[in-house]
Amino acid sequence: MSGRPHPWELAYPPGLSWDVTPPDYTLPEFLLRCVAEHGGKIFLDYRGTEISYAEFGRKVNQMAAGLLHMGLRPGQKVALYLPNCPYHPFSFFGVLKAGGVVVHLSPLDAPRELAHKLTDSGARTLITINFPPMLAGAIKLMEAGLLDRIFVGDDTVFGPVPGTPTVPVPEGYPAVRNFDSLLHDALPDVWPVLKPDQLAVLQYTGGTTGLPKGAMHTHATLLASTVIYSQFLMGQGRHEGGQERVICVLPFFHIYALVVLLLWQIKRGSLLFLHLRFEPEAVLRDIEQKRATYFPGVPTMWIALSNVAGIERRDFSSLRNVASGGAPLPLEVAQRFEKLIGKRLFGGWGMTETAAAGTSHFMSGIFKPDSVGVPLPGIEARIVSLDDSSKILPIGEIGELCVKGPNIFKGFYNKPAETEKAFVDGFYLTGDIGRMDADGMIYLVDRKKDMIISGGFNVYPRAIEDTIYEHIDVEECSVIGIADEYRGQAAKAFIKLREGARQFSLDELRAFLADKLGKHELPAALEFRDALPKTPVGKLSKKELIAEELARRHVMGRAQKNG
Repeated sequence: MSGRPHPWELAYPPGLSWDVTPPDYTLPEFLLRCVAEHGGKIFLDYRGTEISYAEFGRKVNQMAAGLLHMGLRPGQKVALYLPNCPYHPFSFFGVLKAGGVVVHLSPLDAPRELAHKLTDSGARTLITINFPPMLAGAIKLMEAGLLDRIFVGDDTVFGPVPGTPTVPVPEGYPAVRNFDSLLHDALPDVWPVLKPDQLAVLQYTGGTTGLPKGAMHTHATLLASTVIYSQFLMGQGRHEGGQERVICVLPFFHIYALVVLLLWQIKRGSLLFLHLRFEPEAVLRDIEQKRATYFPGVPTMWIALSNVAGIERRDFSSLRNVASGGAPLPLEVAQRFEKLIGKRLFGGWGMTETAAAGTSHFMSGIFKPDSVGVPLPGIEARIVSLDDSSKILPIGEIGELCVKGPNIFKGFYNKPAETEKAFVDGFYLTGDIGRMDADGMIYLVDRKKDMIISGGFNVYPRAIEDTIYEHIDVEECSVIGIADEYRGQAAKAFIKLREGARQFSLDELRAFLADKLGKHELPAALEFRDALPKTPVGKLSKKELIAEELARRHVMGRAQKNG
């Protein structure tokens, strides 16, 4: 499977080459080139406020100068605790231009998760926005001794947004300052010298055991993914001229949106319709009134759109491309939108460690909907034995998917042993179980690990279990993923209580977990058992619980069909 041409390469349409030449420059230089090329175009439309590429470039330079004046040293970590707003791209490129490293935090993170990521990364500076929960959470982290300074962006400068209150920067905290305080220093005569192989971003990913790990991405790995996506699209003749108008509701703090909706669109000189959150009618307005040409979403978004009354009468004629990622999309939803839009709703597979790029369906031609498509340009894929990861399996056999390419992360931050275990012969062991067919199409049949994908976000059962065990009445606990019509998957907790303890409701359990887990991690179902399944050696076993849930779903589906 290591010879050329690769099986998937033979399936590539004419005009699409598998060979990729990654850039040999850094992200700040990338931005400099893009601003020079697209300076007069509009970059962001955020609630009607338009920001050009030239203005964006100036803001990044000003912010970088402010960070240097503040004393940011080369390689120092800066945490971004931001939703989708202009402060994210300003800060992302500003930190990098000043020679720093971006640490992404999620607004969905529970306080304990935020504390771990700050402690693990060493980030002592944080940039956030003046939304009450986020600003209050950031100040609590500083009061706990985890931060030295906080910079707060004011969302009201972009106009009011109904239902989203803001608060002023509180008095009595000299280390909490307005974001604009970073924008008034003179630009340096010489900017920090960076190299492509330097660490640029710590993107935290979970795993089924332990705490989240920081995946190390360099300037080179992130730009490689950008070029990979660009080549895949352009090689299929899908750029029809004019400025792309892209709906951006996926969060920049997620690796997929960072690469596909920020870096790649900057390279293309696209206009981003930036939204704080997903609202079906706002997306439809972007399509019908603002004539959006590209909308990438996650399954929950497509399902929500499919439930809009009269969706079949809406005007999708402006769309050139549509995509779904983050989790499996129900086939019937994909087929419905393909008929409505007249375009294939394509998707694929990727992960934090691959800087999002992995596999994809073609946008026309050969299509196998139960697969995740073929490896993207520059990416090698192989299936290896579950018992011996050095043994490459032939076409059609099931094993673990592993990948290699210029986009693959450089390892887990401060975890050399775990990094070494994650690679074999230069290939990253993904933990996904699947097979490859003769056309190079990859089919994922299971997960080596028990990760749940809920609404496009990774949810790790072990993290939920560890937290449930903090409840005084819990003796044993197993968490699995169950089908969820809206989110794709959700967590279900099976609990054995301590002797004499009373049963509690799902709402009571969620309330207990609310300050310990993110909202997307909270169990959606709860079942008490007198005993939980175990292996012969006494370890808790999930396969019986999963089989029971699948059988239950099958019976319910048959009953609904007959009813």
